[in-house]
Amino acid sequence: MAQRLDVLEEKFLKTVKENNLIQENDVIVVGVSGGPDSIALLHCLNKFKDKLNYKLICAHINHLIREDSTDDEQFVENLWTEETGREVRYNFFDEVYIKEHANKIAIAHNKNDNAETMLLNLIRGTGMAGLEGIQPIEYGKYIRPFIDISRKEIEDYCEKNKLNPRIDSTNKENIYNRNIIRNEILPIIKKINPNIEESLSRTSKIVRQENEYVNQNAQNVYNSISSSSVGNISFELKDFNSQPITIREHLALNSINELVGSTRNIEKANIDDIVKLAENNVGNKYMELNKKIKIYIKNKKIFFTII
Repeated sequence: MAQRLDVLEEKFLKTVKENNLIQENDVIVVGVSGGPDSIALLHCLNKFKDKLNYKLICAHINHLIREDSTDDEQFVENLWTEETGREVRYNFFDEVYIKEHANKIAIAHNKNDNAETMLLNLIRGTGMAGLEGIQPIEYGKYIRPFIDISRKEIEDYCEKNKLNPRIDSTNKENIYNRNIIRNEILPIIKKINPNIEESLSRTSKIVRQENEYVNQNAQNVYNSISSSSVGNISFELKDFNSQPITIREHLALNSINELVGSTRNIEKANIDDIVKLAENNVGNKYMELNKKIKIYIKNKKIFFTII
């Protein structure tokens, strides 16, 4: 008789299947800090690697934030040797990813992390993308199989399986905005809605679905009105400015992503400035983003160019 799966394991497999996170013959780097989330993720991924037919590589980053952090590094190495017979020590997941010819990086973000991120984004003043929270898969590379699993379920899983994770001594110190959200703001919100993490998780999925619809429309417009060459994307100003504001914002984001492969660290204010630059339609005006991209108006066109 087959052994019954733990509730956490059932949720893990459900998230993997629904979001197509893992395919046969994937090579997955799993980021492990030594804490409950990443240790449970490592244990879960290792348990199902033969069933789902993928290769697993463990990478530990020691940020040296805490006095006891070097103990975590030894702990992870010992655990990895015990579970798979391999020791892997690299400083950055992407370095391991490249060196090992991996195609996925598994990160242990959970439902609580998602709720905290959504609230942080809301407080900072976010667009719709920020209300998506943490996505199950990002850039086709970073996967989060625990995104629908609560921190409590993870801690219970660790205890049940005697995983003995390390506890980050800085988690209860309100020296970071995320810790203030976690330790002070969420407990107050729970007096109104005890299931706030689940509610925000549902909201995250709804927003993600609606954003996908807008993104697809924006991509269709982008494909039809953009012109590109090496290191350069341009639009006729009349075509760009005739689009609804949401589509114009996405055209700007699509152009940035096309040029540098990411829109990380691009804020809503940056996109607003690009839209205003196009609306003003003044030649020889320009702006720069992160010393990587120059946006300027010339000959009744708006250009996005790698610096």
